[in-house]
Amino acid sequence: MGKVQSLVEMKEYDYLIVGAGLYGSVFAHEANKRGKKVLVVDRRNHIGGNVYTENIDGINVHKYGAHIFHTNNQMVWDYLNQFAEFNRYTNSPIANYKGELYSLPFNMYTFNRMWGVITPQEAKKKIEEQRLEAGIDEPQNLEEQAISLVGNDIYEKLVKGYTEKQWGRECRNLPAFIIKRLPVRFTFNNNYFNARFQGIPIGGYTRLIERMLDGIEVRLGVDYIQNRTELNGQSDKVVYTGAIDEYFEFSRGHLEYRTISFGTERLDIDNYQGNAVINYTDSEIPWTRIIEHKWFEFGKDVYGNEISGTVISKEYSKEWTVGDEPYYPVNDEKNNNLYQRYRDLADKEDSVIFGGRLGDYKYYDMDVVVGMALEKAGEVI
Repeated sequence: MGKVQSLVEMKEYDYLIVGAGLYGSVFAHEANKRGKKVLVVDRRNHIGGNVYTENIDGINVHKYGAHIFHTNNQMVWDYLNQFAEFNRYTNSPIANYKGELYSLPFNMYTFNRMWGVITPQEAKKKIEEQRLEAGIDEPQNLEEQAISLVGNDIYEKLVKGYTEKQWGRECRNLPAFIIKRLPVRFTFNNNYFNARFQGIPIGGYTRLIERMLDGIEVRLGVDYIQNRTELNGQSDKVVYTGAIDEYFEFSRGHLEYRTISFGTERLDIDNYQGNAVINYTDSEIPWTRIIEHKWFEFGKDVYGNEISGTVISKEYSKEWTVGDEPYYPVNDEKNNNLYQRYRDLADKEDSVIFGGRLGDYKYYDMDVVVGMALEKAGEVI
């Protein structure tokens, strides 16, 4: 009995959190708040995971792509507002097709620019005419789904090229559900999201995560997979937010992802494109979109001062290969079946909690990740 007790006492931490992104940071905060001793490790040299923002000359640069927080969940919104004040940024991207500019999401501004229509009735009639002309009753793929929603003209100019660049596959070979996330409105509302709450943390996401992890031991540049024996020996439970197939050493094969590379530039002009996000929807332009980061915070620093200069990032979507950063799970039948095989293995790991986008092999909005971490922490701690 004495020997068993001494082994228990060797555990230095109640929870080892693998990954300092949203899921891991929320769980760590909740465990620490409840008096548990927590260690957070991350293989990157910074906290925040993919929501990490790097301050470049006063501009909070979204290093892993644009992250606009939006939610209808009052509890999640109130929770995050403990750590940061959010501004009132509204996501209203623009589509650039060979120099023609269109409003996104698809709305009356888009329909007027495309067809010259004035009323919702005229827009609906035009879309219905094009749907009937295409002979689509039950959409079987993304191409047919898009034409059913917005007609062939908008599909050809604003959906086809962008989507095929993003996914590296022809639209007719992509599932219909991908396009269902895209809002279509017969009003002049150009807010991309319908969420009750929306904004960007003033001062960037990194500042929010820093406050969330205040008082918690964090070790950066630590690869859990390479050091798991030593790290597991220091804690009772592991919360793992990395790729689930990597945890099991790819024993069943590699799950597939799409990944992104970024071309980021600091420019000595105050305004490059006049909007935070512009999508490039023709296939000839190699990037999918350009982000001008300063406009996420209205061109001002945390003190409200105007920022001179600007930083832009061009996004290039490509097929994931081993060693690349995994961004978007390819949730087709083959990969979902493979994920389920890993999920079966994960369910047998009594001392490990798998969570987050990579742990669940599913694309989540940020508010869902926060809510899931809060729910899991409340359940197990």
